[in-house]
Amino acid sequence: MSDRATFKVFLIQVRADNVASLHERECIMEVAGLGPDQVDFVNLATQPLGPEERYADADLVMIGGSASHSVVDDDPFTEELVATVRRLVDRRQPLLGSCWGHQFIARALGGEVVTDVARAEVGLVEMQATAAGRADPVFGGLPERYPVLMGHHDHVVRLPEGCHELAFSETCRNQAFTLEGHPVYGTQFHCELLPEQLVARLTMFRQYMPDDDEFEALKAAMRPTPDAGRIMGRLIDLIRDA
Repeated sequence: MSDRATFKVFLIQVRADNVASLHERECIMEVAGLGPDQVDFVNLATQPLGPEERYADADLVMIGGSASHSVVDDDPFTEELVATVRRLVDRRQPLLGSCWGHQFIARALGGEVVTDVARAEVGLVEMQATAAGRADPVFGGLPERYPVLMGHHDHVVRLPEGCHELAFSETCRNQAFTLEGHPVYGTQFHCELLPEQLVARLTMFRQYMPDDDEFEALKAAMRPTPDAGRIMGRLIDLIRDA
């Protein structure tokens, strides 16, 4: 395993709530084993992306989740972020999307994302690995089936050309993907969250689960998700060892 002490992440956030924005950064640092000086960020809900030089030297660019925006809508930052994703891919800069970020990367590269409340997933969901997932250098070390943490109403119904599905659930396909020949990954599930952190996140955003009894049932159903928690570390080590 390579040393992560000098690894730099640039996080692109879309968080209207500052508490949730901070919580997301703290979760990434905890799960990936990084310090505060290793994670720079910009929050597009409150400020522009800024000059490319700010993230040009990042070892990994990550696009996080959002409770306030939908990928199917066009926001003031959408056009610029689409162009940024395509530039990152063209120059082979490592890129990871989680939840909203997963959906946005798929959209930016020509995939299709829809809002489908009937297929919404919140809480603990079991993933099924695909053949591509079992052969992937990041996902290949995970079991055939493993639990992950979810909170979404939108999902990717068609992957971009050249992308491979790595995992799916009983409810939704395309729960994780990679772009062939590029260090680009997306996970619909929150690969940066631990179970107790998801409960804290949902406490902030009860619109995802407004019913008190359902929320209590979700908390009671929580169990460790160690395999999903390894994904960021495996990707970081793959980048460092490249």
